[in-house]
Amino acid sequence: MASSSSSSSSLPNLHPSHRAEVRIVTKASELPAAFLAPSPSSKLVIGFDNEGVKLGRDGTLCVMQLAFDDAIYIVDTIEGEENLVMKACKAALESEHVTKVIHDCKRDSEALYFQFGIRLNNVVDTQIAYSLIESQEQGKKVNDYISFVDLLADPRYCGVAYPEKEEVRLILKRNTEFWRERPLTEYKLNAAAADVRYLIHIYHKMMEKLSEKSLWYLAVRGGLYCRCFCGNAENWPPLAPEALKDENGKGPEEERIWVLDIPAGGWAREVIGDGGITIRNLRKASDAEIHIVERPPDDKAFIIGTEKEAKKAMAMVRGVWEHSEIS
Repeated sequence: MASSSSSSSSLPNLHPSHRAEVRIVTKASELPAAFLAPSPSSKLVIGFDNEGVKLGRDGTLCVMQLAFDDAIYIVDTIEGEENLVMKACKAALESEHVTKVIHDCKRDSEALYFQFGIRLNNVVDTQIAYSLIESQEQGKKVNDYISFVDLLADPRYCGVAYPEKEEVRLILKRNTEFWRERPLTEYKLNAAAADVRYLIHIYHKMMEKLSEKSLWYLAVRGGLYCRCFCGNAENWPPLAPEALKDENGKGPEEERIWVLDIPAGGWAREVIGDGGITIRNLRKASDAEIHIVERPPDDKAFIIGTEKEAKKAMAMVRGVWEHSEIS
């Protein structure tokens, strides 16, 4: 697999981080001091992602990618020193002084919380930011779950093709242990680095477009994404600064997470299916975000939105499973 940086060599306007060298980390001391000890006097913006086997609550986080301006650090949680993630990464991942730029953080946050007790905080989720920018430009709420490949290809943000992503997906279908297996070959390192190489560049492009109101929603929804699959997790930082107020003292309606138990036994996979036609139609018809997760003994629908939006979305989801039971 060729490094994606080679395909972008003809794009001189990209942020310097797209040419950053890749470094494997097995000891906390191999990471930058400003990351190890976050400080308001040395705030950071980094690209962030994780790879693993069934990444989430019950899987194994095998690799953590941290993209800085001058280097991409691949934290090896399999062969690294004992408690490497806790010693090297916990402080920064929970810190307000380190902005973590990531594309769809829900599973990453779930894995960090249940495997390491880390409450991921201060994320800029590019999937959320993309939807907010589309909403600004279209003048209505848009829940557009853009893929990372499509985001990279969008010339407004990056304009880089990423065909290697599908390569890796095919490998993972054949070998679910791909990220756990060692050594970390050049192919694996390039694959891991490619997922964070352009995130800082995309971040700066998005910050130029987002309005003050959208930036507030970005902070709120980023916090909700971090909590989304973590159940009744406690002691999380506040979602966002005090709500924006207009000239009449009125602020945006509060958004929160709503959890709906749905029938177990494969209903989520067979009737809705992540990315299936029914879930796509539900999402298009709802102003709330709907995420379906198989989690025995009951599957779950995680809904993000205002109370009015969430009630409508929950009624729609109930309607789908009640109809499926009748038929």
